[in-house]
Amino acid sequence: MNQVNQRQYKVGVLGATGTVGQRFISLLAEHPFFVIHALGASSRSAGKPYSKAVNWKQTRAIPAVVREMVVQECVPEHFKDCVVVFSGLDADVAGDIEHAFRVADLAVFSNAKNYRRDPHVPLIVPLVNTSHFSIIPQQQRLHAPPLRKGFIVTNANCSTTAVVVPLGALERAFGPIESCMITTMQAISGAGYPGVPSLDIVDNVVPYIPGEEEKIEWETLKILGGLAHADDDDSGSGLLAFDMHAAQPLRISASCTRVPVVEGHTECVSVRFARRPPPSPQQVREALQAYTSEAYSIGCPSAPRHTVFVHEEPDRPQPRLDRDYQAGAGVSVGRVRQCRVLDIKFVVLANNVAIGAATSSIINAEYAVLKGIVSATAA
Repeated sequence: MNQVNQRQYKVGVLGATGTVGQRFISLLAEHPFFVIHALGASSRSAGKPYSKAVNWKQTRAIPAVVREMVVQECVPEHFKDCVVVFSGLDADVAGDIEHAFRVADLAVFSNAKNYRRDPHVPLIVPLVNTSHFSIIPQQQRLHAPPLRKGFIVTNANCSTTAVVVPLGALERAFGPIESCMITTMQAISGAGYPGVPSLDIVDNVVPYIPGEEEKIEWETLKILGGLAHADDDDSGSGLLAFDMHAAQPLRISASCTRVPVVEGHTECVSVRFARRPPPSPQQVREALQAYTSEAYSIGCPSAPRHTVFVHEEPDRPQPRLDRDYQAGAGVSVGRVRQCRVLDIKFVVLANNVAIGAATSSIINAEYAVLKGIVSATAA
């Protein structure tokens, strides 16, 4: 284990009273080297002890370490001693606040969508594309004025995260995927709290989630695509750029639905490989089972040992049975079989509030500390 794990680092949580912020707190309260130092929320909550400010919705009790911690407004001066700041802010306020924290030279790991399309901000699913951290120095250098420690890293939409993990594993083993069909069955927790009204979701399936299909189709290209110098494209700029899977164009069609499940996004996926002949279902199962993330290899404590768990049972994975395996940090895949239209089809399940949200940001921050990307001073 890396020696840095024996030290402790102060962290802050923005949007601490929201459902994603609560999950950050639940995970960080028991973390081996991150220590919760500051909590941020709206002006309505600022100045109150956390236990009085929050409408706690987690199955575990509020951690003792934060019960009496006073909530601050989301301004950098209250977080200046934090090595890492996690953002669980809603998108309608996240953009300006996260920008202010970056300007204040703080490292921000965001669950919000605001900077995912920024050409200098990495969109990282830590089980797939940690190599994209290499654009951080460029982000700092191009900022006016240049930054010494501050940057923003985003993690993906929860439904995107579920599918890119097996897709990334398959591309590593068999080369590029050229087309992919995805149908999601997404849990109501993905809509936040209070979320979907009960009269809309009980005894029902809602076949539309605003913006979700576009997110999957676009984010997957950034995550699975390469990162190369733009002068490879004869532009002469010398800057790193995300190629959006341009070397082998990837066509993605997503259909997104909301279903009456509390946690755990289930997705039915069909893929066609560029390689001909394509791999067999058994070869796909073996490749998924063997896949290991760099985050786990270097010792990130929240990274799952089994990045992809492959079920042999014909009726798995299921949200109620499988969403909490490995504390919701990995993904489960089942029903790997031939597709008569494309090549291979399978079912994937991911815990949308764990690896699909807070857990991804935490693993990203662990990776950044272990790799020295964060300019860290121990607590």
